[in-house]
Amino acid sequence: MTIPAWVQSFPGTVTVCDPSGIILAMNEKSVEHFSAEGGIKLIGTNLLDCHPEPARSKVKKMLDTQQTNIYSIEKNGVKKLVYQTAWFEEGQYAGFIELVLEIPFVMPHFIRD
Repeated sequence: MTIPAWVQSFPGTVTVCDPSGIILAMNEKSVEHFSAEGGIKLIGTNLLDCHPEPARSKVKKMLDTQQTNIYSIEKNGVKKLVYQTAWFEEGQYAGFIELVLEIPFVMPHFIRD
């Protein structure tokens, strides 16, 4: 899978897998983020093998049900938004994409009508 140049240099991590969890693509930020786990060498491996229980079962369920998962985390003083959702190719379920963005601890929230 070829990632477009703008996604390759996107400042958040972008990791793409197929319906069984095989990692198809990672942008530069994802490769850097997962360098201790193998970085670019993770492409072609199963992301389920990267998760201990109970996260492994949750990811498996997401892959099976195409259920979106959104949450925030804090690690080493950095807050991040994690957005995991199904992606489709020509209308067919093609797997999952995980997008991780650094976010401020306090940020504006707008309600627009």
